[in-house]
Amino acid sequence: MKAMILAAGLGTRMRPLTDRCPKPLLPVGGRPLIVHHLARLRVAGITEVVINVSYRAEQIMAALGDGAEYGVRIAWSREGAPLETGGGIRQALPLLGEAPFLLVNGDIWCDLDPADLPALGDDLACLALVTNPDHHPTGDFHLDAAGRVHAEGEPRLTFAGISLMHPALVAAEPPGAFALAPLLRRAMAAGRVGGHHHRGEWIDVGTPERLAELDRRLRG
Repeated sequence: MKAMILAAGLGTRMRPLTDRCPKPLLPVGGRPLIVHHLARLRVAGITEVVINVSYRAEQIMAALGDGAEYGVRIAWSREGAPLETGGGIRQALPLLGEAPFLLVNGDIWCDLDPADLPALGDDLACLALVTNPDHHPTGDFHLDAAGRVHAEGEPRLTFAGISLMHPALVAAEPPGAFALAPLLRRAMAAGRVGGHHHRGEWIDVGTPERLAELDRRLRG
């Protein structure tokens, strides 16, 4: 199985840290944030990694190269302007192939073992969900007792930014910028999205404060 790391965002919430350094390269726990992802993927046996880049793409590509230093092989999907999550995945499909892949948001940290995510079967996606953090108390989706994810319902959990995804979820969309969330909700309505409640460590590294919190945690 291949993995895709989403790393094309502008990092506006992380300013001023991202004025000169792209968010994936911000140091945390002694190494760039994205390197933590590469290390965890390698441990999980996933060594074929696609990374989409746009903002300060050259810096990211120069820092990581072909991935050999980290025990993986990186294929780069470069976007002239950010294509949003759905559009970024759609552009990267020639690199990802036709099989399900692991999708990872570049601005999270999580100790999830990808093997914990149930196989897709006939589903288009399987989402890792976490207990709602203080900064997102209302959550995103409902996970029912049968392991199905719904756009509505209680109780609600927060999308962890990690999922198994089938290329068919975005393959029929025209190229260009578009969001992923509407496609996921459409698949949920069709009963084709599963989920897994991850109860381990997770943090949305979306602000300088949460980056500092993660740095303290990893160094402690």
